[in-house]
Amino acid sequence: MLQSMFHLQVPLIEKILRPIIVYFFLIFLLRIFGKRELAQLNPFDLVVLLSLSNVVQNALIGNDNSVTGGILGALSLLTINWLVVRFLYSSPKADRLVEGTEHVLVSDGVVDHAALRQELLTESELLAVVHRQGFDGFESVKKCVLEPNGSFYIEGRQPTEAQEHHQEIVSRLEQVQRELQQIRRQLPAS
Repeated sequence: MLQSMFHLQVPLIEKILRPIIVYFFLIFLLRIFGKRELAQLNPFDLVVLLSLSNVVQNALIGNDNSVTGGILGALSLLTINWLVVRFLYSSPKADRLVEGTEHVLVSDGVVDHAALRQELLTESELLAVVHRQGFDGFESVKKCVLEPNGSFYIEGRQPTEAQEHHQEIVSRLEQVQRELQQIRRQLPAS
């Protein structure tokens, strides 16, 4: 039993090459299909990402279900990812090529519909993102950027209610501090 559990059923080089090939193919496909797949904006995209791992499973492991094969596959994936991340870190040009560039979706409250089309985002999906960040609508957004990694950076046009409340508290604390300093100056020295 232990022998079949750890015995490789495919050649070692095949076990190492399969995950590497699938890794690069998936990176290529995600780059082609865009940042939307990474942002997981709706249930359809989430289903695609979850199904993707199951679809490529046999391509990764082949006919080998051994523990050794699984460990080698995982080690191959982690190693190639480590190497790619190190390479991209040292080569900004290659990083931009692989990661892509950011897209400004909203500028001074105005939605860039061409950028939305390019990213296959609807206005209602973008509005949901804006609402999750605590903004009432596009008119309160100075800038909304879809980053290469699929995350959104949103800058408000005016301070949010929470920011205004925080500033009011800070102002009151500064006033109390000034009053305390004034009282201390008026007290006789002991």
